[in-house]
Amino acid sequence: MTDSAQTPHTTHTKMRPILDTIPLDEALALIMVAARPVGRTTRIGLADAHGRVLAAPITANQDVPPFNRAAMDGFAVVAEDTFGASRQKPKSLRRVETVHTGSVPTKPLSRGECTEIATGAPMPHGGNAVVMVEETDRGPGDEVKILTPVYPRQHVGRQGADIASGEVVLNRSDVLTPSRLGAIAALGLAEVDVFDRPTVAILSTGNEIIEPGHPLGPGQIYDINRYTLGAVIGDHGGVAVAYPTAIDTIEALEAAVDRCLENDILVFSGGSSVGERDLTLDVLERKGEVLFHGIAVKPGKPTVFGQIGDTPVLGMPGYPTSCLSNAYMLLIPLLRKMANLSPNRALSVTVPAAQRFVSTTGRHQFYTVLVEDGEAVGAFKASGDITSMSQADGYIEIAAQTDIVEKGQMVEVKLF
Repeated sequence: MTDSAQTPHTTHTKMRPILDTIPLDEALALIMVAARPVGRTTRIGLADAHGRVLAAPITANQDVPPFNRAAMDGFAVVAEDTFGASRQKPKSLRRVETVHTGSVPTKPLSRGECTEIATGAPMPHGGNAVVMVEETDRGPGDEVKILTPVYPRQHVGRQGADIASGEVVLNRSDVLTPSRLGAIAALGLAEVDVFDRPTVAILSTGNEIIEPGHPLGPGQIYDINRYTLGAVIGDHGGVAVAYPTAIDTIEALEAAVDRCLENDILVFSGGSSVGERDLTLDVLERKGEVLFHGIAVKPGKPTVFGQIGDTPVLGMPGYPTSCLSNAYMLLIPLLRKMANLSPNRALSVTVPAAQRFVSTTGRHQFYTVLVEDGEAVGAFKASGDITSMSQADGYIEIAAQTDIVEKGQMVEVKLF
């Protein structure tokens, strides 16, 4: 579970250095060709639909609002009765009834009449405007003095003004945000058809890996990647399915892979470097097709990708920073396409570099940074140090053809 060669162990396999790497954009292109959107659908309740992707368009089966309604507390009137009204010369109308929300008018309005009305209540037949209560004065009995004119349809929510019956309200593949859920609820729909989330098997490998919550033995380390990968998967439309750690034998790994293939994607953690017990490549070659092994990036060079049947298989480096940075670069695009989501739009800020950043020639580098006092400050320690990312605000990318980013140069920080 490393980014580099491990101490040799007694085994029949040989250390295999990564001699050839491919550029990041080529690796990503191969991944996106292999990514096929999940077509399975399910019907779920509206309360559970936030963040899900619509599998069918939503067409309005009624008008919203379903009736003309008052947009203000006040008095429904025939607008022409108010023309010329002012505080000096108010117009007098006779109140015929009061309409609250949840009730309906029982009397139509004629010229010279008005209806006291609450915001959201249905307009009476014949009324075409509302005078706000602040612009009225109550006279004796049912007399209401109008202190300002209103024009037809003023302060009235027209039937169907928000959504008209027959209108396509949402389209297939729209993500259900809070406002879109509100639009569906406005139509009275309690359930929607959505695409299933792709399930992603997370398989950690290595004799040294144990679950948090257990005491460490000699030479052991806790499984970090299972949790960082699971969080990334959950944030980008997938369902993480963690499997028990596979020990470093080809038989154990093959058996674990067979169990994982019931999912839509398989992500290995560890076993993709050049050590003699790094068996991910062997298993992928035996069971499927290797599309690349090694990317010209730093960190994260020893990454393998291929397919077993129709299942994309991504073998991540074991080092936590390498694994997580490659999840941002490779797993998120793969997962979002399969989840029927649009490409990720990371929030970013452009600030000057607080220091000189030196990159490795020929490798696309991801360098974690803090944004302090409006500048990008380096946070990267080492590929094996999770605090390289947990104590950072985001990362900058240094292209393969760039050796140095000078202090003061403007850089784009993509925020986590």
